Amino acid sequence: MKQYSAEFIGTFWLVLGGCGSAVLAAAFPNVGIGLHGVSLAFGLTVLTMAYAIGHISGCHLNPAVSVGLWASGRFPVNKLMPYIVAQVLGAIAGAAVLYVIASGAAGFDVSKGFASNGYGEHSPGGYSLLAALVTEIVMTMFFLLVILGATDKRAPQGFAPIAIGLALTLIHLISIPVTNTSVNPARSTGVALFVGDWAVSQLWLFWLAPIIGALFGAVAYRFIASEKV
Repeated sequence: MKQYSAEFIGTFWLVLGGCGSAVLAAAFPNVGIGLHGVSLAFGLTVLTMAYAIGHISGCHLNPAVSVGLWASGRFPVNKLMPYIVAQVLGAIAGAAVLYVIASGAAGFDVSKGFASNGYGEHSPGGYSLLAALVTEIVMTMFFLLVILGATDKRAPQGFAPIAIGLALTLIHLISIPVTNTSVNPARSTGVALFVGDWAVSQLWLFWLAPIIGALFGAVAYRFIASEKV
């Protein structure tokens, strides 16, 4: 239960910190942090939680990461569903707190997006379903490659959270214009439930694509990192 609680708390922080920066600070009058700030905020949530709870739960904070770690042989299947449930509940709780805070401002309208992920007319840049699908698969694949490589016993010790946090920052810098960046089904679910309507109807892609990408990343890393000739 301590591991599941850690995953709940960590994913709560990821949604509150990452999505919170997008909802509350991205376009704040005169001093908005914009795309660059939001990207960094997501990276910082993972970096800080990796140091805070990595030694407790592994700091997955993401169903796709848990699936990828299982596929790579580093995570037991009996913990997979409990981890995913804890992550999704943490994301919903984080989104709920963010909703309470954001609704305290006059003119707040959750239907404008609430940091939800989308494609087509709901993509920040108007990108198609295919573009969104490819983006989420490839970005999650490389996220898993970085996670698996940085946490490999042969890698320099103690620096994995920095590499993983910077990787997530880079992923957001690339893909916010396309899908508002998911690579994390729990993060997508948490805010989508408060938007409803289109955000929920498009949620399938932000479960399917990250999980496919995570599986690709696990397979690719097992191939390149194998010590067998």
